[in-house]
Amino acid sequence: MSEKVVNILLAGVGGQGILLTSEILSEVALRKGLDVKKSEVHGMAQRGGSVVSHVRIGKEVHSPLIREGEADFLLSFEKMETLRWQSLVSKKTVCVVNDTEIFPTNVNVGLDKYPQGLDAFLDENFNACFRLDASGLAVKAGTAKAANIVLVGALARMLPDYDKSLWIEVIKEKVPKATIGINTEAFELGYQAMVL
Repeated sequence: MSEKVVNILLAGVGGQGILLTSEILSEVALRKGLDVKKSEVHGMAQRGGSVVSHVRIGKEVHSPLIREGEADFLLSFEKMETLRWQSLVSKKTVCVVNDTEIFPTNVNVGLDKYPQGLDAFLDENFNACFRLDASGLAVKAGTAKAANIVLVGALARMLPDYDKSLWIEVIKEKVPKATIGINTEAFELGYQAMVL
């Protein structure tokens, strides 16, 4: 890995496993001997509100926060959440989006409308944007709750400096024992779904 700090932004809503995902990313990097800083904003996470995590990895990292326009990767656990953090991304950001829509409370009660044209927005604003049916792949692995691990698998495919077996080792340690099989399958499905 070069001297450059790699900035990974994770965005979604409460209950999607964003904090577990940031723990996995951080632990994998630490085991590679790298410096890691992370920051999390929970918002109204328990009520399905917005959750974001900054993970910064490099030889030496001084701040846990990604600067404006400097995210290298955006893992978006829900399509609309991709919009919420536009100040931190740029055309060079590689975007991996769970191609699913979770309507917030204000949309469900009719106070607001879910944004239209999100796919066109993603295509216009990112040079590389991969839309994966992470939720569907997670169901195939055994539970929709493993969509976050599908996204981890997709990201792992784009980070060739990290050995695949290291990701799996960390996942096995971080998820509940009863779900190891499901989560390792979810990782594999995400890894294979990324056609680079």
